[in-house]
Amino acid sequence: MIYLDNAATTYPKPPSVRQAVAEAFLRYGANPGRGGHAMAMASAAQVYACREALAEFFGLEDPSSVIFTANCTAALNYVIKGMLGHGGHAVISSCEHNAVIRPLTALAERGVTFTEAAVYPCDQVRTVESFRRAIRPDTRLIVCTHASNVGGWRLPIREIGALAHRFGLPFAVDAAQSAGILPIHMAAENIDFLCMPGHKALYGPMGTGVLLCRGETRLETVLGGGTGSMSLSPEQPSELPDRLESGTVNVPGICGLHAGLRFVRQHGREALAVKETACMRRLYDSVAGVRGIRLHTLRPDVDRTVPLVTLTVVGLPSEAVAAQLAAEGIAVRAGLHCSPSAHRMLATLPQGAVRFCPSVFTTTVDVDETAKNLCKIARKALQSS
Repeated sequence: MIYLDNAATTYPKPPSVRQAVAEAFLRYGANPGRGGHAMAMASAAQVYACREALAEFFGLEDPSSVIFTANCTAALNYVIKGMLGHGGHAVISSCEHNAVIRPLTALAERGVTFTEAAVYPCDQVRTVESFRRAIRPDTRLIVCTHASNVGGWRLPIREIGALAHRFGLPFAVDAAQSAGILPIHMAAENIDFLCMPGHKALYGPMGTGVLLCRGETRLETVLGGGTGSMSLSPEQPSELPDRLESGTVNVPGICGLHAGLRFVRQHGREALAVKETACMRRLYDSVAGVRGIRLHTLRPDVDRTVPLVTLTVVGLPSEAVAAQLAAEGIAVRAGLHCSPSAHRMLATLPQGAVRFCPSVFTTTVDVDETAKNLCKIARKALQSS
């Protein structure tokens, strides 16, 4: 199989990740933080080691402020509901994922409102200005994606974060498409809350996500329960990570995530970005100008985009294109990608589009085979129209 659905989750996982997960079931099977015996202590040490590695990689001083979640969506919910549970206004971008849109919409009954700031791909000045205009006296949070999961364009998060701080507002970033690919240093980028999946470009297992908290802004709790600390108190502990991390964490997943992060560091984040961008540029150039194929992303560029290509085939629903590719052993993602706002920007509603995204394991042979099949699909669609 040629797997080009890596924007949803990376596959295959590196052998070291698979080995780390299997080893965790054998060596770290006890509950971390809930016992004083050797295996429980060993499990806790593995969890903390991953916190330390993530904090160092993303420019966070305190490893205790690394919170493990089920996925990036959960991390975003913790921030949005933790900041806006009592009402207020948020500013988001015009290309957000439903992981941001739906929690905000659900909070409408508590008086929460939000404004979409227009994004102008590759025009930082206009984009930042649209965020500035969207700020109101009752704004409590700015949250935006680092890179669109549909268009691939990058947002100027450093400048947006600086804007947020000038207005005394916390800034949260959805790094679902950037963590492990783009450079992210929380202090340098003015990020207060960084939300990410473990299972995408960090090459960890599915069911792993991370929330990194920086600064003095304190989130209200979304979940409460056992933490292994302060058990006599009926109230949730005030200190991180316990304040936001109730219940047993996913130790095998965290061990796999740590191995995935080591894999990224071993290969080099920048080298991975260059390789994957070259793959998508090769695909883009191979189908650009082909009759019947419409490209909806910028030409992949390591300085402007994340490595993905989105397109449609004239006369065919996107799902039909994906099904024909699947019949040839090529796995892609078609539809709205849980981001109708981005598709509205691209004018690809309601049919959506077909998305291609590589990983470190993608080869030029994979790309060329995909381009060949896309051209064949487009040619047949034109002949039958």
